[in-house]
Order: sequence, then C-alpha cells, then structure tokens
Amino acid sequence: MNGQLVTLADGDVSDWVGAVGAAGFFLLLTVIVWQVAATWRARMLAAREEQYKTLAARYAQLLEDNVELHRRSLEELQQTREELAKTRHSVGAMEKMMREIE
Repeated sequence: MNGQLVTLADGDVSDWVGAVGAAGFFLLLTVIVWQVAATWRARMLAAREEQYKTLAARYAQLLEDNVELHRRSLEELQQTREELAKTRHSVGAMEKMMREIE
C-alpha cells in the first residue's frame, strides 16, 4: 500500500462502529449486573424460605408442647376436682356425725 492512507468512502462509519461497540459493551455490563442481582435475590429468597421452614417447625414443636401442657393441666384439674368431691363428702359425713352426736 506504499504508505498511502486507506480511507473509507464515508468517515462517519468508524464513529458508528465505536458507538455500536460501546453500546454493546454497556449492554453486556447491564446484563451481567442484572444477572448478579437476580442471583443474589434468589439466594436471599431461598435463605428466607429456609428460615420460614425452621420457624414453622419450631412453632409446630411449641404447639405440641403447649397441647401436652394443657392435657396435663386438665388431668391435674380433674384429680383436684375428684379430691375436692371426696373432701366434701367426708366433711358432709363428719357434719352428719356431729349432728347425730349433739
């Protein structure tokens, strides 16, 4: 080419090539950032889901414990009522016996 400068017929083409290249680069950067953010968000949602599962399991266990405590309380209340009925019967028998003695 004998040291001659080869030019294109239109000088604006190189400007367009640079603009398209820059736009492509920024588009690629945007897609990469978008995907990183989407991946991070998915991981956070998965971690939150796992925490909800753990919390639900803990709540279920506490609910079972509460039901067991309630059952025990009812049994103790029933025993107390039975003892109170026996005591009332005994007190009634003692009152009857004391009235008979008078």
